[in-house]
Amino acid sequence: MVRSSIVTAPADEAAGRNEDAAVVDVVCLGESMVTFLPSRPGRLADVPSFGRGIGGAESNVACALAAAGHRARWVGRVGADGFGDHLVDTIAGYGVDTSAVSRDPHRPTGVYFRTADDRDADGFEVVYYRAGSAASAMSPLTVPLDELAAGRVLHLSGITAALSADCLDLMRTLTARRAGRPLVSFDVNHRANLWRGPDGPRVLLDLARGADLVFVGEDEALTAWGVRGAAAIRATLPQPGTLVVKQGAAGATVYTRTGAGSDTVTTVPAPRVDVVAPVGAGDAFAAGFLSATLRGLPVRDRLRHGHLMAAAALTVPGDLGTPPSRAHADRLAALDPQAWGRLRLGPGWTGANAAPGAAPATGAGPAPAQGADDQEERTP
Repeated sequence: MVRSSIVTAPADEAAGRNEDAAVVDVVCLGESMVTFLPSRPGRLADVPSFGRGIGGAESNVACALAAAGHRARWVGRVGADGFGDHLVDTIAGYGVDTSAVSRDPHRPTGVYFRTADDRDADGFEVVYYRAGSAASAMSPLTVPLDELAAGRVLHLSGITAALSADCLDLMRTLTARRAGRPLVSFDVNHRANLWRGPDGPRVLLDLARGADLVFVGEDEALTAWGVRGAAAIRATLPQPGTLVVKQGAAGATVYTRTGAGSDTVTTVPAPRVDVVAPVGAGDAFAAGFLSATLRGLPVRDRLRHGHLMAAAALTVPGDLGTPPSRAHADRLAALDPQAWGRLRLGPGWTGANAAPGAAPATGAGPAPAQGADDQEERTP
């Protein structure tokens, strides 16, 4: 039975639990790698130098949640090498608990190189050096399962399932429905080039059906499963209590299972964003939605916090942006529908936290109308 406190606890109660050092809000499991970012646009063959960063869907979520004031833990495996040191130190620097990370003396830390283009652009290139990595040896025998069960939420991604047969075995173990498990959050994250055969889409669908909260993009659902549109995705994935369908710049739609077995459907448009780099938005959106869920906020506000966290990532060069302060994000999330529709977020917008009433972004409009609701909500 899933812990219902994840979705029903009031904000003050959730905040009180977060202040208790014994409580972990979210545990994130997955591979993190050292990423080499190009010094200029162009083909990998033409880029003269690279800067070093970190990359990993699950550790990105953990870092964003920690930066937003939550107690987050990242669980993974890295090599006993300098790149492993860099990963653990950098992730811990965001305030993430890395005490459950394992060091493998026989396998290296994964690395990858990518171009500066958008992942969906024709010129995008990414080269992974992760085969045989320390993370690919994750399994039910090499990962501390008790550490994974210690949080209120366990966040997983479909990327892990593609790394090895052992990793897939671990993912199947963690998404198996059983009494007493934490709320299982699963980001589909379909990466066709990671799968060695044609079974990836079917495996991802099976894993998603075992989760309680699922994030999936309309585009990846079409590519992986041949399913078009949010309603059809829900028909394909009826099992999760909450299904979040990301619709790019248009916004996102959430299907929330009611006690009667039907769904409440909530759609919230995304604000306009002056994009600096189109990377990291999906992980940031998941972090924002999870943060608002942990605080017991209404579904509309969970979506708005997801959009705001994604905008923080899109308006910086790397994968991880500095989130707005909680008070700043709450003010924006409470805007009336017209003001939210005029909102435009550009570089540096998360720093506009100083004075109440200060315009954090162009088009922010008048002060928030408390209780205003722009959601399209219906019960089929």
